[in-house]
Amino acid sequence: MKIAIDSPLQVESLSPGCQDSEALPTSPVFRVPYCLDGITATMPLIGPERCLFPDALLTEEFQVEGKDAGRLWRVLYTRSRMEKELMRRLVAKGAPFYSPIVENRYRSPAGRQRTSYLPLFTNYVFLFGAETERYDALATGCVSRSLDVSSESMFVADLRRIRALIDTGVQVTPEAKIEAGDRVRIKSGSMMGLEGLVFKRHGMSRLLVMVDFLQQGASIELPDWEVERL
Repeated sequence: MKIAIDSPLQVESLSPGCQDSEALPTSPVFRVPYCLDGITATMPLIGPERCLFPDALLTEEFQVEGKDAGRLWRVLYTRSRMEKELMRRLVAKGAPFYSPIVENRYRSPAGRQRTSYLPLFTNYVFLFGAETERYDALATGCVSRSLDVSSESMFVADLRRIRALIDTGVQVTPEAKIEAGDRVRIKSGSMMGLEGLVFKRHGMSRLLVMVDFLQQGASIELPDWEVERL
């Protein structure tokens, strides 16, 4: 059996499917042309989802306007592997949300480098919506339950730090528990000003940024000289 890839990537859309057939925004799928036993075919590689909607969601101005319109932060706990489907449907409804997505780099059995895009917080999507938008989210069939956020200002601050951490482009590791450590601030580089907890793992310092409401977070490797204690 011979496989030969001999032409550029083609881009098309992947049709989602959750509960109904209304028109939805789609994710880019990169089709890699290849030849299998003389037959030309394409192999799909799914690109990243839109995980922040709208882009200005976490800005102070959008938060103030949203609260004046009756919007509240709600944590949606999805059914298994339904985070991305729910995100597509919220975009279609125009409902503001955030669900951090991180790159997962790995090698295929053939040794090729592959990249997938996974939710940082499995089964969680954060909705900033009014009661009607919460109802629309529950009506998709993608949501198991909805939780109200007790301290919204702290919650938004945590989400901004998570967003800033991901935007640096460094490899981010999900953390399912709070590690003991000193509270620090990064004092140089592209992440200057970002605050979190520093702890040791396998002899390396890591900066941990938490979402207190979930008791989960994300961490990155960090040289000791880049931080100062608070």
